[in-house]
Amino acid sequence: MTLTALVTACSSSERDRKAEPTTRPRTSAPADVPGEGPLVPAHGALLGHYYGAGTAAETDARIGRTPAVHLTYYSWEDDWARSSTTRADLADGRIPLINWEPFDVDFDDIISGELDTTIRERADGAKALGEEFFLDFAAEMNEEEGWGGHDPAKYVAVYRHIHDIFEARGATNVVWAWCPNVTDSPDAPPAMAYYPGDRYVDWTGVDGYNWGTSDPDFRWQSFGQLFSDIYAKLAAKGKPILIGEMASDEVGGSKASWIDGVVPTLKTEFPLIKAFVWFDIDKERHWQIGSSPSSLAAYARMANDPYLNP
Repeated sequence: MTLTALVTACSSSERDRKAEPTTRPRTSAPADVPGEGPLVPAHGALLGHYYGAGTAAETDARIGRTPAVHLTYYSWEDDWARSSTTRADLADGRIPLINWEPFDVDFDDIISGELDTTIRERADGAKALGEEFFLDFAAEMNEEEGWGGHDPAKYVAVYRHIHDIFEARGATNVVWAWCPNVTDSPDAPPAMAYYPGDRYVDWTGVDGYNWGTSDPDFRWQSFGQLFSDIYAKLAAKGKPILIGEMASDEVGGSKASWIDGVVPTLKTEFPLIKAFVWFDIDKERHWQIGSSPSSLAAYARMANDPYLNP
């Protein structure tokens, strides 16, 4: 087990689901151009946020803007489509990023159809929302969570089964994101082995963190170094790329400089990354944007860069 995945190991009850959204415009680009499709901005990239260190209103005031994407977490049984947070996000112009975590669910029960009632209910709820939003089912399947027992064939079968039910019930406003971890578990299949297929994925993605030198086995990684290997593999699919979770620690380098390097790196090295989400919480490491005054100032500069305000 590597520490990279520990940050997402908590259940939905441990996540902050507060939302006090304000207006944020959205755009879509033509679907027939590689790297473009539903919810893709006409230029630049979308800034997203997980609010674990203050309410949305408090955080937005500190950074001087409202991020376009709001990340929230839900367990298998949670009715995320009817959640007040999801509905508030859509009403106020945020794009919900629903991270649906199948804790304590046997993937064989999904494949067999035993859990189809729940899936149909979520599909119908999603359709009723009437607007596009991201759905990230069973993220980081290649790391500690090991959804389906690190069995790529089983994971793909489950992902496709859920997707097909949503499609059959007309929930075409769901934008399917697929986000492995930037690090594979030792002795487990690599991330791309779990790819459900081009027909089933609208946005490829990845979650990743700069753990700094907080552990003797770690090294400081720039934003570019952290994502360069997986970016090449995801870019080969020709789809827009979402960083579903990311952050940097303070130990081992300048977090402010790390943040300052994000937009230039997106422009020059990672043009297919069309959205990223900062995991703003003090958990395992000091991921929060306000871990230091210099970090917060850098984040505010980045958040207001024209490239992240398409």
